Amino acid sequence: MKPIFVFLFSLLFTTSFYAQEQITVYFDSNKFELNNLENTKLNTWISENKNNKIVAIHGFTDADGTNGFNDTLAQKRVKFIFNAVKNQIKIREDFKTRSFGESFAQSKNKEENRRVIIYYILEKDLAREDEILGIKNEIVEKLPTRGTAELSVAKPEIVYPEKLVFENPNGTKSEFKLDTAFMKKVGEAKTGEKLQIQNLNFIINTFAVVNESRGKLYELLLVLEKNPSLKIEIQGHLCCMPVDRTDLSTQRAKAIFNFLVKHDILKDRLSYKGFGSTQPIYPLPEKDEQERAANRRVEILIVEN
Repeated sequence: MKPIFVFLFSLLFTTSFYAQEQITVYFDSNKFELNNLENTKLNTWISENKNNKIVAIHGFTDADGTNGFNDTLAQKRVKFIFNAVKNQIKIREDFKTRSFGESFAQSKNKEENRRVIIYYILEKDLAREDEILGIKNEIVEKLPTRGTAELSVAKPEIVYPEKLVFENPNGTKSEFKLDTAFMKKVGEAKTGEKLQIQNLNFIINTFAVVNESRGKLYELLLVLEKNPSLKIEIQGHLCCMPVDRTDLSTQRAKAIFNFLVKHDILKDRLSYKGFGSTQPIYPLPEKDEQERAANRRVEILIVEN
């Protein structure tokens, strides 16, 4: 079952809401396409807002069905709306979608929960777009180059969540502490740099990630969501055996690739490769479990950032 999880939007909507507009459209139960009435409402809004700019699309569901189903349904609703507006109205280049599933304050009226909210800025306010969204671009002065002073714009600081809550099939909840230092390190890594994903473990002789390590997948997902220019190669490595006869290292790297693609990371930002035991940290055969664990790893190569 999927966790109750918020797909993060890269902008902070904590300040200056006064110049931000919104429109809400509603969906029928368990549907991710609009009915005729709501579709007409959306198309009318599109025709009247050609010169305005969308800054976010938030999707929600009611509490009927499983959490995993609702999480997926919210994403599908956001995708449906995005596809309807993407060639009609301007959208921020760093636009991200955010889907809440049922993990938000539910209204007693279920129909009010089955909705998508489009946030947008009017044409007259576009000159103040960053101010409205609470983005502060700091001007950093560089040392003069060939007698000419240059200016650069610093990227806004990215804040990562510290924990993630999973709902288990039996109804209990598991809370995972996220490694914010790792996420920040990947987000700020330079092209060509290689980073190991610590504590990412698989069920023995399979490419299935153990439940205790699922938080590591979401750490990587968060980084890619927050850094839209980031491209990576996922590299799998094995221990112990000199020959990877079942190509297990590739299968494990591909499993992570498939997880990210399933959660809407574009394929052209990702690649994967298995190296078997050809690039061990410690020589084979390893002396102890510590060395075997070090060789049995997944690494991230920064292809572009």
